[in-house]
Amino acid sequence: MIEHPEPPADTAAAFDTAATLTLASELRVVLGQLIRQVREVGTVGDLTPSQKAVLRRLEVGGPSTMSTLARLEGVRPQSMGATVAVLDAAGLVSGSTDPRDGRKTVLSLTESAVQQFTTGRLAREDWLFHAMQTELTATEQQQLASSIVLLRRLLRAS
Repeated sequence: MIEHPEPPADTAAAFDTAATLTLASELRVVLGQLIRQVREVGTVGDLTPSQKAVLRRLEVGGPSTMSTLARLEGVRPQSMGATVAVLDAAGLVSGSTDPRDGRKTVLSLTESAVQQFTTGRLAREDWLFHAMQTELTATEQQQLASSIVLLRRLLRAS
């Protein structure tokens, strides 16, 4: 059974249910729009969502075999093979023999892919920095900083 933490002590001053539902809807829409806007800045080439997902898995999880990537992404190994072939042809992934099992190939990001991720990440952070500097007052920036704590708490909710 999942235990839910006690609500904050100031629930008497909390929004009513209808207002909370409206807030949840507006938050979902705004966060979705912000995520799409940030993703448009500094993207890694003209890749499909499945290709981007493989690159993200390799960036976050490190080198992996084709079968592991297929399992994690919920696709057949043949489908993963086609995805990886495109990434390999684009110079974004490379394969090497698995030292524990010479029959397997371990895939990893190439230096080019790592640089593109770094460049894209920096471009997205620069866009956010510039937007906050030009669109928000110092007080609003402080409010945004405070809201990050609340958003993290929402992420922990079950």
